[in-house]
Amino acid sequence: MTTATRAPGEAGLTDIDLTDPRTFLDRQKELVGIWRAFRTQDPVHWHPVQGRAVPGFWVLSRYRDVMEVYRDNKRFTSERGNVLATLLEGGDSAAGRMLAVTDGRRHRDLRNVLLKAFAPRVLEPVVEGVRRRADRLVREAVARGTCDFAQDVAEHIPMATIADLLGVPTADRDYLLSLTKQALSSEEEGQSEEEALVARNELLLYFSDLAADRREDPRDDVVSVLAAATVDGEPLNEQEIVLNCYSVIIGGDETSRLSMICGMHELIEHPEQWRRLKEGEVTVESAVEEVLRWVTPAMHFGRRALTDVEIGGRTIRAGDVVTLWNSSANYDEDVFDRPEVFDLRRTPNKHVSFGYGPHFCLGAYLGRAEIHAMLSALRTHVAEAALTSPGRPIHSNFLHGYSSLPVSLRAER
Repeated sequence: MTTATRAPGEAGLTDIDLTDPRTFLDRQKELVGIWRAFRTQDPVHWHPVQGRAVPGFWVLSRYRDVMEVYRDNKRFTSERGNVLATLLEGGDSAAGRMLAVTDGRRHRDLRNVLLKAFAPRVLEPVVEGVRRRADRLVREAVARGTCDFAQDVAEHIPMATIADLLGVPTADRDYLLSLTKQALSSEEEGQSEEEALVARNELLLYFSDLAADRREDPRDDVVSVLAAATVDGEPLNEQEIVLNCYSVIIGGDETSRLSMICGMHELIEHPEQWRRLKEGEVTVESAVEEVLRWVTPAMHFGRRALTDVEIGGRTIRAGDVVTLWNSSANYDEDVFDRPEVFDLRRTPNKHVSFGYGPHFCLGAYLGRAEIHAMLSALRTHVAEAALTSPGRPIHSNFLHGYSSLPVSLRAER
């Protein structure tokens, strides 16, 4: 008996295909209502799929259910994939070697290695560089008067920061940025999965070469930390080094970049919130958290059940795929007051945009610092901002944001 026959969805929700990127294209307001329907009508929803390695997946949309699974690494695993793209194909080839798809003791050991490079104390000089870079890019954009905020400003902050941490030469950074975008989020609808696969392989090959260089000539960067690390007296193997470099650059670029771009869009769309930020009525710190909640750049993560589990009155069987929809949990009325309102003063703001539990995002501190630097630079240098044409949404069922956002900027006197 398949899971699909055990858990029919409510009428209407069965017509929504969460595997199709077109479901999410530039539909922020509509999606708020769709996710409300999931939470109220069928909060533990079975979503069938055809022609894949698994028959379907569970959709968790309530905050409390999402948090329950995030916390639980005994009954749920990341080692068979942590996003729909890999879960629906039956697994992730990096399992057990890349931090994001490793559990248990090996996950703890790999995380402890990487924490040496991502501790706030270690990152303070990096964050100072982020502030300078954000300030310079915004000043240059304001001086021009118009820009593509996505491509001319936001793209260059997290990528440059992560590249600094990894020790990537300046000449290679535009190339790595293009590969990063292709690997996770197609810029255009026509891009094939084969192109994304090629981009991922190119990134892995690049870091294989860089790791070889760092073994011969260690420096003060993450690649050197990984190349020199030992666990139980044994060095990390090449695949572990390369895959975790890949994970750092993918995770470190996308969340911050997309939050900055969407944050700019929402400040333009909500002029009263922009005024409050500009005039100091709200702190930049609270604005960062509301941007992260509102945007929710990583719309979902996923797990596999290791044993039968009951959630919300439904029985999830061992082996079932379970997806945790941050983009719904962050708008749950049981947790957030008037969640459909973009409110930079919101407190408390316990969003799950960085996940939670054992797999809480390693780069959360740095991500917040990058968004903080961008909002501070906008508040300092920009008097008025406006869209000069609609943004171009990325084509993805995992990431939310824009690949292009043309704006005009008027300088502060």
